[in-house]
Amino acid sequence: MDAERRSGDEQAARWNGPGGNAWVEAQGVLDEVLRPFEDLLVEAVSAERARHVLDVGCGTGGTTVAVARRLGPGGHCVGVDISETMITAARKRAEREGTPVSFVRADAQDHAFEPAAFDLVISRFGVMFFNDPVQAFANLRRAAGEGAGLRFIAWRSPAENPFMTTAERAAAPILPNLPARRPDGPGQFAFADSDRVHRILEESGWSGIDIRPIDVVCTLPERELVGYFTRLGPLGQVLPEADEQTRARVVETVRAAFEPYVHGSEVRFTAACWTVGAHAKLS
Repeated sequence: MDAERRSGDEQAARWNGPGGNAWVEAQGVLDEVLRPFEDLLVEAVSAERARHVLDVGCGTGGTTVAVARRLGPGGHCVGVDISETMITAARKRAEREGTPVSFVRADAQDHAFEPAAFDLVISRFGVMFFNDPVQAFANLRRAAGEGAGLRFIAWRSPAENPFMTTAERAAAPILPNLPARRPDGPGQFAFADSDRVHRILEESGWSGIDIRPIDVVCTLPERELVGYFTRLGPLGQVLPEADEQTRARVVETVRAAFEPYVHGSEVRFTAACWTVGAHAKLS
């Protein structure tokens, strides 16, 4: 229990501090990189004929707002995230775009959602950070109506996503204090094992579980690459503390390591993910 509490505290500190700030700073670039996954979830909303949607780990609100636009005046989308920084950015986005949508700053693992309030729960890379995923998905199950849908996208393994670990692998000889990824703890690749994901959902009250691999080509402008890898991931956590000389050496080394992904003015990589579907068990 103490370990779980520490893990939860670490996630809250990260996403309400440097991690959340980095995502807000890179919001425009990340919106475009992750657009294909946003489109998949918007289409899922239509396929499910949902009217009341909960977007878990909504970040800066790109998917939430896109879903709200698709729902129109007859539906409503609520985004929830642990990061006050990102929720503030999400609210500003919705106001700027004039889209009616609600955002809640809370930990979806134990937040007291209105029972049976949603007919679809979605997430774009937002559910891998729970310190107790069974508790979290059971809580989301309570927020879902009978037979309500669940649709989320999560990363497969680091080995299948070499682009995502290029920066830390290249920088490791220069920055020995890079935080190690914990395969069994909350983080980007926590749901790499599909059998584990299936068990979590089954134990937390979901049925009809469908887990499928998808490989999606993602792009970003080459001019944004250095800003991307210096802000995000383990490298983004420690690089601000490095001296100027070390920082310059890291940037040069890591930029060279990304060269296989650079095609003229564009960076391209394949994102290896799971698309996961389920429905709330009927009583």
